[in-house]
Amino acid sequence: FLSLVLLDDPATPDMSAVTKVLRARHPELTTETLGDGAAQVQANSPLIRCGNALVAVMSMPAPIPHDQGLWARAATTWPESKAVAARHRGHLIVSMLGKGEQPLVAARGTTAVIGALIATMPKACGVVWAGRVARPAELWLETSRDAFAPYPDYPFRLWLDILPFRSGAKIGAVTMGLSAFVDREIEFVTAKLTLSALFDKVAGLSAYLIEHGSVVKDGDTIGASASERIQVRYTNSDAFGGLPVFCCTDDS
Repeated sequence: FLSLVLLDDPATPDMSAVTKVLRARHPELTTETLGDGAAQVQANSPLIRCGNALVAVMSMPAPIPHDQGLWARAATTWPESKAVAARHRGHLIVSMLGKGEQPLVAARGTTAVIGALIATMPKACGVVWAGRVARPAELWLETSRDAFAPYPDYPFRLWLDILPFRSGAKIGAVTMGLSAFVDREIEFVTAKLTLSALFDKVAGLSAYLIEHGSVVKDGDTIGASASERIQVRYTNSDAFGGLPVFCCTDDS
């Protein structure tokens, strides 16, 4: 989950201040800045301990590479996103070290650290999560407080987009970002549900997969009752350039 905190102007975080905020926001965590104990070393340390994991923070005095698709997706829910992308002049790279953590554990820890960084840096203007999802800094600051909330209340909507589309006379929704957790996105097409109900279905399935992993296998059915059973197929999307998806349809 290598993520980027966009800054209006280049700046270096005071990591000792970030640690204090992180400890105040998440007192259940073991939190410390790595250093030899000297205040100046701690302030300049690129590493912060968040629970049992280490998170690295690097300051970069340049804007991030432009990704037209990313900002087109972001604009559907964040109208100012393209202006933020155009004006920012620096960014922070935030990444959990090591490869042993479960995706949800890594996402929670990284989310908490990003929230604490934003709280100490007024120049923060946005976050790009795992190269796929962009959100405003204000939303991230508030919602990241729930990084360690129990399922399903942790802020998984910071980690993925749910985007609508049309498929002939039907409507559909596709995720972007779920594959970082379970190697596939969800593509759900319906002739029965309203758009709001469709989004609720996709959000619920996304949260379930983030929590439990790829427990829905090719050919399984999902749904709360026999009349709502929906078959899930592993396939590559025709509509989205061969994207690996959990393909869901509520056709009888």
